[in-house]
Order: sequence, then C-alpha cells, then structure tokens
Amino acid sequence: MGKIAFIGAGSMAEAIISGLITRGVTKPEEIHITNRSDEKRLAYLQNNYGVTVCSSIETLLEGAEIVVLAVKPKDVLAAVDAVKAHVTEHMLLISVAAGVQILSLEEILTKKIPIIRAMPNTSAAVGKSATALAINQYTQQDDLKLARQLFETIGSVAIVAEEQLDAVTGLSGSGPAYIYYLVEAMEKSSEKIGLDGETAKQLIIQTLIGAAEMLSNSDKTPAVLRKEVTSPGGTTEAGIKVLEAHGVQEALISCIQEAAEQSKRMGLQISQELTETLLHRNA
Repeated sequence: MGKIAFIGAGSMAEAIISGLITRGVTKPEEIHITNRSDEKRLAYLQNNYGVTVCSSIETLLEGAEIVVLAVKPKDVLAAVDAVKAHVTEHMLLISVAAGVQILSLEEILTKKIPIIRAMPNTSAAVGKSATALAINQYTQQDDLKLARQLFETIGSVAIVAEEQLDAVTGLSGSGPAYIYYLVEAMEKSSEKIGLDGETAKQLIIQTLIGAAEMLSNSDKTPAVLRKEVTSPGGTTEAGIKVLEAHGVQEALISCIQEAAEQSKRMGLQISQELTETLLHRNA
C-alpha cells in the first residue's frame, strides 16, 4: 500500500492509522495527515505513531494513492474544496464522513475519480469495527481491494449498495450503544441481586464475549442457541418471559428501524445543504 493522506485527525482517523501500522499494512512514513487547525492533535499523532504532519495540501496529496476524508459532515465542503485542485483521477477517495452521499462528493470534486463511502463504528478503536463500504461507478476492483485491506485492519468489512448505508448505520453504526445500554441494565440488576460491581463487570464482559464467539463459530441461528440455553421451567425461561412481557424484542426492532430512518433524514439534510451551497456559489 502506497502513500495514504488523511484529511482530519479525529478518533476514527487515529483508529485506522493505528490499525494500519499495528497490522504492518503500511509504514508510518507512508501516512501523511493534516487537519483544519488542531496542531496539538497532529503533534500527538506524530509522536505516538510516527506519521508525517503536513502543513500544505500540495505536500499532503503529492503522490498519494489513497485520500481518507475523516472530517465532520459540516466540514466536508470546505475540506474537499481545499484539496480538489490537487486530487487526481489516479487517487482513491475514501470518505468516513457520516451521511455525506457519494453524489455530493462528486459534485464538489467535479472529477471522475473512484470514491468509496465507509461506515465503521466506534469499536474501530479496539480493532473490532463492523465496517460497510459502498462504491461509485468509477471504483475498480483494485480500489475496492485497497479499501477492504485498509478497513480490515480495524475489524470486519461488508460491501453494500450506498442506499443500504442508512440501514447499516442503524444496525451496526449505532449498535455498540445498544449493547452498552444492555450492559447498563445488567450492571444495575447485579446490585439488586447482591453482586459487587467488579465481579459483575467481569461476568458480564465474559458472557458477552462467549455469546459473540458462539454466534461467530456456530452454524446455529440465534433462536436455536437461545432455546438450547432455555430449559423448560428453568431460570432462563423465567427471565425470557419477563423480557417478552415487556416487549423487549419489539422495542429493539423499533429502535434499529428508527435509527436507520434518522440516518436517512440526516443524510438527506446534509445533501440538501451541500447542494444549496454549491448552487448559490455557482449562481
């Protein structure tokens, strides 16, 4: 993997940089990075990972094979405007800016270049992200291979159509928060049933890890695995009946559907704002 240019230096950029270096996919000197104004953040990344900080866009992009756009959605227009004169059709642009559609990026760039939208989640920080990728019409198999290789350093990768990214956001993008919410409830319950906090935390974490491994390594469906734990008249059945009485499964389904719809609403708003700004500027 050749030179990689990062525009943005937040937590997701750091997770990817860490994954790339830790897995030996690229050398620190091949990673160049800049952001809008946070020099302390850039110095931190340089000191901790050995990456090259660039003060000039021309230096950042010169000879770059991959350009990673890792800025907040509200900063996309300014960021892409700043670099587009130096972006060539031989570069691959990867965007992790949530909600910013490929079409919007193409309209800002006004160039026919391969663009890939990525939807990782916060578990990237520990190398366990579930990342979905969507490509544009100019993306070749070699481009997709590079993107897959990059994001596999921080977890697993799935390829989806762009219109499915809202569903991905609702399911796995926000997914860690649902798990943490469940763990909050398990911790609160441990207090009520007489377990100390440290013991409960250890048991909960290992239970989650074990269940995840079972799901990953077994050919059985979640429903079958659940039934195998649920003996008639036993403790698990008693607990499941309470969950069913409170409609927990239906609530989770509604939760994910609403998150996906919110992602769609936010994406449309971002796209409309970008389009209006571009139209106003070109008028």
